[in-house]
Amino acid sequence: MDYVSVLKALFEEQRNTENAVAMEKYMKNHFPFLGVKKPLRAELERKFFATTGLVKEPFQESFVRELWAAHEREYQYVALGYLEKFSKKLEAGSLSLLKELITTKSWWDTVDALAQKPVGVLAAKYPDTIPAEMDKWAVSDNMWLRRTAILYQLKYKKETDEQRLYENIRLNTSSKEFFIQKAIGWALREYSKTNPGSVKDFIERTELAALSRREGSKYLS
Repeated sequence: MDYVSVLKALFEEQRNTENAVAMEKYMKNHFPFLGVKKPLRAELERKFFATTGLVKEPFQESFVRELWAAHEREYQYVALGYLEKFSKKLEAGSLSLLKELITTKSWWDTVDALAQKPVGVLAAKYPDTIPAEMDKWAVSDNMWLRRTAILYQLKYKKETDEQRLYENIRLNTSSKEFFIQKAIGWALREYSKTNPGSVKDFIERTELAALSRREGSKYLS
């Protein structure tokens, strides 16, 4: 079965030009859209996966790549949904695919989803190898890999490797990039829910951009 063709036929039936214009504007016109909003997209995804049985088969990297190469942004979102369903089954070698996705058609919508789910899950599953790779990403020339290295522990709570989180932040405190400064603040704010004292101390003794400091301190008294 040509799964991508089946999926595209399903989505094309719901193309909405008016919605597409608004969705493209929200994403700064970086990507074209079909105009399929999230609730309907989720419904179509469920229908597609249920009728094709694709998720019952072994993980298909080619399916993800085809969707990532597809023109409209909704297909990348379906790829993210597919990856999430397999996130706990992915092997360490899948990191190369995830890196490719992070650095292709990059924007916060796909990068943040990849960072928190498949990359974060993979790093927790392979603590002896993947986190060390994240350390390399933290000093990459690619901004989105650096953002991922800062955010991949976002949902770890008490399992957060605090030393690694802070070091990857320190390596990026001089960045003028909005998406890096915002990621630092987001990571600190999220970890402050688990260890507010540690985050407060880190913020006080670290030279941070005003945006990072403000975002990171949001829940601190």
